[in-house]
Amino acid sequence: MRTKWKYALAGGLAGVANGFFGGGGGSVFVPLLTGYCKLDQRKAFATSVAVILPLCALSAAFYLFRGGLDFAAALPYLIGGTAGGWAGGKWFKGMKMPWLKRAFGLLLIYGGVRSFL
Repeated sequence: MRTKWKYALAGGLAGVANGFFGGGGGSVFVPLLTGYCKLDQRKAFATSVAVILPLCALSAAFYLFRGGLDFAAALPYLIGGTAGGWAGGKWFKGMKMPWLKRAFGLLLIYGGVRSFL
């Protein structure tokens, strides 16, 4: 029972990050799943994707109803993101975990640096 509360708390924190920043809940969720919830890295990445999709849809709905979402501007990113998500999903299983961890770490560093500039 206690484990379910840990998972719910981790999901809640990812949801808050998603709502505040319009995405990015996975950057919070993966470390929580591996460190706090003790999932292995590969399962944490996959679980994060499964959880973040509905959170992003919910956040997008809030932005849409408040007038902050421009579908025309988002469409090229949606098309590219769909193609990239498909390719990443196909490559995910064959990637060695150290490379996935490094790529994720570099992505977090890049995002952190960009947020300060």
